[in-house]
Amino acid sequence: MLNKPVSGAASNDTTQSLSRRLETETEGEVLFEDGDRGRYSTDASIYQVMPLGVFVPRTSRDVAMAIDIARDLKVPIVPRGAGTSQCGQTVGTGLVIDNSKYRRAILDADVENRTAKVEPGLVLDHLNAALKKHGLWHPVDVSTSAQATLGGMAGNNSCGSRSIAYGNMVHNVLGATAWLSDGSEVKFGPVDSLGGLGISIADFVRGLAAENRNEIEANWPKVLRRVAGYNLDIFDNQNERPYTDDGSVNLAHLLVGSEGTLAFTKDLTLKLVPLPKNKVLGVVNFASFHTAMDSAQHIVKLGPSAVELVDRIMIELALSNPAFRPTMETALIGKPEAILLVEFAGEDKPALVKKLKDLVALMGDLGLPGSVVELEADAPQKNLWDVRKAGLNIMMSLKGDGKPVSFIEDCAVPMVHLAEYTAALTDVFARHGTHGTWYAHASVGTLHVRPILDMRRGGAANMRSIAEEASALVRKYKGAFSGEHGDGLCRGEWIAWQFGPRINEAFRAIKHHMDPIGLFSPNRIIDPPRMDDGNLFRYPPPGAAQPYTVRPLTTALDWSDWDVQNDPVTEQTGAPGSGGDPAHGFAKAAEICNNNGHCRKFDGGTMCPSFRVTRDEQHVTRGRANALRLALSGQLGADALTSQAMHDTMDLCVSCKGCRRECPTGVDMAKMKVEFLSHYKARHGFTWKERLVAHLPDYADAVSRIAGLANLRDRIPALAWLSEKLIGLSAQRPLPRWRGDTFWAAHDTNLFSSREAAMAAAPKAAALFIDTFNGTFEAENAHAAARILKKAGYTLYLIAKDHGQHCCGRTFLAAGMVDKAKAKLSALLDDVLPLAKAGIAIVGLEPSCLLTLRDEALCMGFGETARTVSDQALLLEEFLAREAKAGRFALPLRPAPAPILLHGHCHQKAFGAVTPILDVLRLIPGASPELIETSCCGMAGSFGYDADHYEVSMQMAEFSLLPAVRRNPGAIIVADGTSCRHQIAHGAGVAARHVAVLLDELS
Repeated sequence: MLNKPVSGAASNDTTQSLSRRLETETEGEVLFEDGDRGRYSTDASIYQVMPLGVFVPRTSRDVAMAIDIARDLKVPIVPRGAGTSQCGQTVGTGLVIDNSKYRRAILDADVENRTAKVEPGLVLDHLNAALKKHGLWHPVDVSTSAQATLGGMAGNNSCGSRSIAYGNMVHNVLGATAWLSDGSEVKFGPVDSLGGLGISIADFVRGLAAENRNEIEANWPKVLRRVAGYNLDIFDNQNERPYTDDGSVNLAHLLVGSEGTLAFTKDLTLKLVPLPKNKVLGVVNFASFHTAMDSAQHIVKLGPSAVELVDRIMIELALSNPAFRPTMETALIGKPEAILLVEFAGEDKPALVKKLKDLVALMGDLGLPGSVVELEADAPQKNLWDVRKAGLNIMMSLKGDGKPVSFIEDCAVPMVHLAEYTAALTDVFARHGTHGTWYAHASVGTLHVRPILDMRRGGAANMRSIAEEASALVRKYKGAFSGEHGDGLCRGEWIAWQFGPRINEAFRAIKHHMDPIGLFSPNRIIDPPRMDDGNLFRYPPPGAAQPYTVRPLTTALDWSDWDVQNDPVTEQTGAPGSGGDPAHGFAKAAEICNNNGHCRKFDGGTMCPSFRVTRDEQHVTRGRANALRLALSGQLGADALTSQAMHDTMDLCVSCKGCRRECPTGVDMAKMKVEFLSHYKARHGFTWKERLVAHLPDYADAVSRIAGLANLRDRIPALAWLSEKLIGLSAQRPLPRWRGDTFWAAHDTNLFSSREAAMAAAPKAAALFIDTFNGTFEAENAHAAARILKKAGYTLYLIAKDHGQHCCGRTFLAAGMVDKAKAKLSALLDDVLPLAKAGIAIVGLEPSCLLTLRDEALCMGFGETARTVSDQALLLEEFLAREAKAGRFALPLRPAPAPILLHGHCHQKAFGAVTPILDVLRLIPGASPELIETSCCGMAGSFGYDADHYEVSMQMAEFSLLPAVRRNPGAIIVADGTSCRHQIAHGAGVAARHVAVLLDELS
């Protein structure tokens, strides 16, 4: 049995042989560097186990060869999809095989028979998107559906919010093809259709089931949500919902929930069901948590498709997140302690609305009149479900070392006992000096409860004690200890407790029969470790073989807001800088990533553009956060933070700030990249290209005086070629066009008044901040902004320095020149502070520049000055939307001559500035502006000009932006970002406009 990792010199030899053979005998990607192994050493659990290496197969043949090679070398195999498991299922000491990058095809979709055959790396949402045109879907709608792979879902026996209507994964898998550890390929399906090894396995399992019939009857949990162990009961169903519609036996169900321990999946055949044509949602607000739990058993009798809990802590954290706050506010009546999301789905909308009224009536009968928010429209429902789906990740955004920990979050109890169980468990938490966060599946008695524990300081002991007391409650109420998220490293040891020794031995017999050498995921389900083995933790506590420690670091930015601790009893967070981080908060900022994998999504939003085009774990937000965490804690070597490997990891981060808004835990990778670059460049120095771009604001005015000469680079091909060879600017990309008539050289001084006049005219006044890009290269935008504000009656003050532009420091920050950026920002902040104190808006045109005042400026030591200016810093569209709402802005406008499409700059999206620009565009008579659903355009300041980044830049643009522009010839394209407009012009040959120009043209 391969139940122990190879080690020492043997480990080195084995690792080298494994890497060499995979390189020569397969076509897959072989990742054995320390950083790669580190990125795959964790999932969304509390555990971390360093693998020997990682293999990313391109084909099924690659997988088969990898199995043969691993077997020859006696190296265990750990299958992996999105790596979002919460119990440590996808980490291990052997060879991690990542199916998610290439093995993600829909092999067949049989619409008539409602089945789909897929590769295991396919993401659930991607399958359902392809099925939508046929009116079908695979209904196991887990909260991580945007990134969860179907192979991982089958391995876990995932469930989802609507399992009350559709069952678990085991109820929705019809067949599978898989490799055994000896290399045999076996088809798993209905037992009456099996052949060869399939028959042998079925007969063996049938015999075990017969031998243990009495034990199964006595010890098997009789609830829908039971995912522990192996599905030995397929021959003697104990689930409250039969595994098959006709009562037959399907051997594929033995693999479902086996967590990759029995076989390696080649493909899956899935059940599909019709998409519900209509849905309605009732949000029931409760003044007490206990009342919510007690009411659930009555609500389910109305026949809902889902009943989901959101507790007070999650409500408050959602309200604190700018991406979720507007949606959450629509669901609340007062300040509830808990809400239940009650969904009804079906064909007939009027019938569903009646059920919604029945819910209202029921709550009145239960003494809670006026407690239901009724949502009948699709969009508000979807928005609220998106918040619910982000539940765990929202919970994990809690700052400090104490975090909601997954280990009893899956316990499932019968509905009639739910209120008693939750009350008793709350008492358990209190006895151990903590409290829990609660949310999820009230409809089936599975609440994801996580006590807040500090796993670095005594958390493991509390974890053990709480688990023991929780298990007693589960047994008392005849529930299941593992109800959805699986066993893994976390709940494996509780399998024997749940089922008893005889059934546990039957599980061992199944494992030995199918994988006699223990090749697949050893020490999972059978012979698992203790859940509280500190050596397996991501943050090993004192006393572990290698306790987690952060190395001291003097940071360039102020990370003290992250350097805090929280009290799980009082729920209070300490003062900034009091958290004890030797890296002054930078390490804790990286550690906030819990590996939930939301950054691997491909749906709406921005995050993460580099992953969308590479599908590489290295180039996704969590991959970077993991690398930073490992480097800051010395796990990648002494100089890892400033190594070339770390540079390669951070290189494709385009600083879009999408994660700042969209990551539910609040990872801010753009800011982390600035910090990283400051240290990396301090060691390695700056290139000529980096200096050239960073200092652009310093020399822009001088070069504009010789614009004709400067523009020769794009007129003479040899000069473009030379600029790439000598500097690194792509010859394929034209540079911004220099001009002599910059804004500063040709602006109308009659449009502007003195500082004193502007302050006296408040609130009908604004201070215009003209950035380097609009002031130098696209002066028409700045002229237009001044004209429309003046036409609307505003007194304008022009923010200027020595008759020229101020600089926000953005180009210096992008290069890691933090000190130079501070100097630029300091001058700007000092100049505009009196205006900000007087309540005068600081209005800017370029999102990346203006929003620096609301982001990086706040973490550079400027204190109250930066906060005061930040409060008044607005993009033009934000200012106009605010003023229009207040009744102060009115400008006669003509109808637009064509439809309007809007591409939002990444930083506009990150700071919620897209809605204001849509509001402003709707001021145009008859306009119905349409937002193009895009991620980053791919330019990201100078990123797209780099020769090394040109191809990736264009791939980002072609992902959605450029195809959308081409599909709408003749449309007016509005894009407020300078680099966005350049990308659209270069890639689609279309001149996009700043909103200021469009408004000026129509006024």
